[in-house]
Amino acid sequence: MASSVGTIHVVDDDAPVRQALGSLLRSEGLHPLTFASAEEFLAGMRLDQPACLILDIRLQRESGFRVQQDLADRGIAMPIIYLTGHATVKMGVEAIKSGAYEFLTKPFDNDEMLRVVHKALVVDAAARRERAVRADVAQRYERLTAREREVMLGVVNGQLNKQVAAELGTSEITVKVHRRHAMEKMQARSLPELVLFAAQLGLVQARSH
Repeated sequence: MASSVGTIHVVDDDAPVRQALGSLLRSEGLHPLTFASAEEFLAGMRLDQPACLILDIRLQRESGFRVQQDLADRGIAMPIIYLTGHATVKMGVEAIKSGAYEFLTKPFDNDEMLRVVHKALVVDAAARRERAVRADVAQRYERLTAREREVMLGVVNGQLNKQVAAELGTSEITVKVHRRHAMEKMQARSLPELVLFAAQLGLVQARSH
């Protein structure tokens, strides 16, 4: 399997498990960082490239779910692969419901672990690209004037220029000018693209085709 680019954080208070995972991942050309506790992980994690987290669900001083919540509270998102030696159906369901990417049991299968890790890195890389695109679109939106935003909102919701003009109490010509400026500032080459940008900003629901 081709090597994925990114960092795999391994958090497990069982030293042999940490060592085994580190050796396995390095043998695949991956870049693991191993931690014995949640505190070590939160202080030493790397966020500068695609990443995932292999997390023991039952650490000595803190549960894996608590670590996941700590990351959410900090606004940090990465795929979490829960690992446990005492699996129950209830635990697995809770892990998946909490947003975990995968739930694996000890002893883990090497091939399965590598498959899941590679996929998790691909997922995180895609999510990072999507967040970057959304941030760029939001930056463009910030350049619009208040009236340009009002016109854009009307247009992307399917209103005609004359309907937007009537709603805003202005002329259709003025609406056309604001619409053109909004398109230029948003760098939208077409109305469908402007609608897509609006959906990325949460201004409208993405339309299915």
